[in-house]
Amino acid sequence: MGFMDKVKEFADDHDQQVDQAIQQAGDQVDQRTGDKYSAQIDKGVDEAQKRTGAGDTQQ
Repeated sequence: MGFMDKVKEFADDHDQQVDQAIQQAGDQVDQRTGDKYSAQIDKGVDEAQKRTGAGDTQQ
């Protein structure tokens, strides 16, 4: 099993934690940019969360 396969498996097995980490990262970027790019960041967070596996969590 390759590295990317292991990453995908981890994301599938720990979907909620991965989605929360993605959300927190997006919140940090929003904070550091003064919410200047909030719409783009939210879109990126949503797209990233869609790819983490079944049971995706949304805001």
